[in-house]
Amino acid sequence: MLEQTREDATSPWHQGELAVQRSVGVVERMDGPGRNFVRKAMPEQHRAFFPMLPFIVLGAVDTKGDVWATVRAARPGFMSSPDPESLDVDLPRDPADPADAGMEDGDAIAMLGIQLETRRRNRLNGVIRRTDAEAFRLRVGQSFGNCPQYIQPRSSVFVRDPDRPTEVAPLHAGQLDHHMRGMIEGADTFFVASYVDRDNGERQVDVSHRGGDVGFVHVSADGVLTIPDFPGNRFFNTLGNFLVNPKAGLVFVDFETGDMLQLAGKVEVLLDSPEVTSFERAERLWRFTPEEIVLRPDTLPLRWRKESPDLLRRSRG
Repeated sequence: MLEQTREDATSPWHQGELAVQRSVGVVERMDGPGRNFVRKAMPEQHRAFFPMLPFIVLGAVDTKGDVWATVRAARPGFMSSPDPESLDVDLPRDPADPADAGMEDGDAIAMLGIQLETRRRNRLNGVIRRTDAEAFRLRVGQSFGNCPQYIQPRSSVFVRDPDRPTEVAPLHAGQLDHHMRGMIEGADTFFVASYVDRDNGERQVDVSHRGGDVGFVHVSADGVLTIPDFPGNRFFNTLGNFLVNPKAGLVFVDFETGDMLQLAGKVEVLLDSPEVTSFERAERLWRFTPEEIVLRPDTLPLRWRKESPDLLRRSRG
């Protein structure tokens, strides 16, 4: 059980984030950045950034309480910010996407805007305000930027009109098949969604990027994923959420085919495990057991080309 101190009660971080920060001795050091960099409104550069993007990463919680990560693509300009507290998103409902069930009016949602070619990324979370099935407005709860670490540069092109959905039906499964394992084991990038319900009754969802060299995610014979946690900004939003609520949603994208693999399941955080030595430069590990699996072939209208593969290794140097 996570204990709360008097100092914790006024912290910008919740108990899970504080627990991980405490495990590495950075609670006091991260108090200032939490107050200064995690904003309740978007700065001007973020408001200009989101409209440039051809896709967005989303995290949402379905009616069963499972969290899903997803990627949605559209022509740049499908997002706009009428004011610093709002982001308008012109994306129609998608019943093939398991994350869509968590995108009703009033639902909490998370967004990651990431520009792979420049390695820029900015995060948002907040509440959906929806009046129809074609678009929604995000009322900002938290807004903050992230550094470019571990982002593999890629350029992208549309191969079809993003308004035209794929004709290939999704595949729902209870366990990973050979193709799904290949997508995971061959990945250098994935996205992860998590959430907590705060003491004030508000739901706080987060979605973030994870990157490493190809094969950095290990898959056991029984389908459990072991994922290294590399040195980062010490916010520990994702791992902190896991300590409070051990649920996660992962999405892997095949950047050459547009296939998307979405997984929802349970997490175990290993803050101090001897296995960490098996993962180069990892500081800790987490394990993910998939419980629901959705493979969506050709769902994304974009195709990406990897640029300067040595940059990822240098970003970790």
